[in-house]
Amino acid sequence: MKSKSILTTILLAGTLLTAACGNSDDTKKEDTSKKTEQTSKTEAINLDKEVVAYKEFAMEQLDQFTIETEKFVTAVKAGDIDEAKEIYPTARMYFERSEPIAESFGDLDPRIDARLADVKDEGNSEEDWSGYHKIEQGLWVENTTKGYEEIADQLLADSKELRARVETVEVTPKLMVNGAVDLLNEVSTSKITGEEEIYSHTDLYDFKANIEGAEKIFTILEPSINEKDAALATNLTEKFKNVNDLLANYETKDGGYVSYTELKDSDTKALAEAVNQLGEPLAQMGTILE
Repeated sequence: MKSKSILTTILLAGTLLTAACGNSDDTKKEDTSKKTEQTSKTEAINLDKEVVAYKEFAMEQLDQFTIETEKFVTAVKAGDIDEAKEIYPTARMYFERSEPIAESFGDLDPRIDARLADVKDEGNSEEDWSGYHKIEQGLWVENTTKGYEEIADQLLADSKELRARVETVEVTPKLMVNGAVDLLNEVSTSKITGEEEIYSHTDLYDFKANIEGAEKIFTILEPSINEKDAALATNLTEKFKNVNDLLANYETKDGGYVSYTELKDSDTKALAEAVNQLGEPLAQMGTILE
């Protein structure tokens, strides 16, 4: 009986030791797994520098937007139609590049950038319409600035308010990724069809600015994307180059762009295809947030 008891004790001790070792191994594996998961998550969302860089870019763009808008308003109020027409497309490019930030303010964005069609879609009348596109109609359709002085003043006030309020925006990696995709969507829905600048036909300026805004976000995030998916980073670089190379065909000698009415169906088709080819990999930038 004694020997049996001793044997039982030895066996039980062995079982407990084995279990303890097993539990220890499991615990180590679990701890290692948790650490790996935590490290992975940290790497995926550790984009503080990128967020700061993008906010600085947006503020710089809106600084210039305010400066150029003031020049535009001065020309409008002085009745200088040619000067106002010259400033109009280049001033708007600063806004278009930073639109992911500008759109954060649902009241200011439409006051500055709404088309007449947008106003009517919201159930409002033409009397409620303001901003750049309202003055665009006066310049290119009515060939006058008379009667647009108050609208010009309000545009400048709204531009300054936008610049002031952008300081309060909480920029996140998600806002950046979604913003890049939204910029491309704008190109494919309104710029590529000529709907954005229906009076001035300066759509290619907006087109270029939207692409530049999306490309800036990619450039800022590129090191993180490259670390996680080098093939995706290379693909995006090539696709952006393809779009920019096509746009370069429509540049004028002074650095501007030809009227959108000069483009043939084959031109717009080629641009649309290039944008579509860029769209899919651009949306995949979100993998760095996973």
